[in-house]
Amino acid sequence: MSVKIRLQRHGKKGKPFYWIVAADARSKRDGKFLEKLGVYNPNTNPATIELDVDGSVTWLQNGAQPTETAKRLLSYKGAMLKNHLAGGVRKGALTEEQAEEKFNAWLEEKASKVAAKEGDLSKAAAKAKADALAAEKAVNEARIAAAQPEPEVVADAEDAPGGVEATATDSEE
Repeated sequence: MSVKIRLQRHGKKGKPFYWIVAADARSKRDGKFLEKLGVYNPNTNPATIELDVDGSVTWLQNGAQPTETAKRLLSYKGAMLKNHLAGGVRKGALTEEQAEEKFNAWLEEKASKVAAKEGDLSKAAAKAKADALAAEKAVNEARIAAAQPEPEVVADAEDAPGGVEATATDSEE
């Protein structure tokens, strides 16, 4: 029996949500599976990935083949690295402690990169919100200015120095 680590689609139309599962290669995409290893939600930014790394490594060591997308997700969460380090331990190139130390160092580096990206996204979102608010204020001020009636200019005939009336009276005499 050939085992694949693949995605099983859930969610509604236009809003996919995936389970990461170990399944028989002959079973349907959304059909029977052997074990649920995690979830993947591409609708959030950054995408939400929850994965049982140890369970995934166990399946990889037993010969399960990940699909391309599943392989990227496993790599992103460190399951592929942990499997690689476990192979080094089996061959005697590393000790268990060294492998665990390397994996933990990688996890810390990865966590700092993800935190930096989330910080950049929140700054960008705050800037976009502030820009939208400033644009909305400018539009509102323009609407208020356009809606206010302008004061009418009424010229009194008495105030006009030597105006039209003065010439009219002179011509009548």
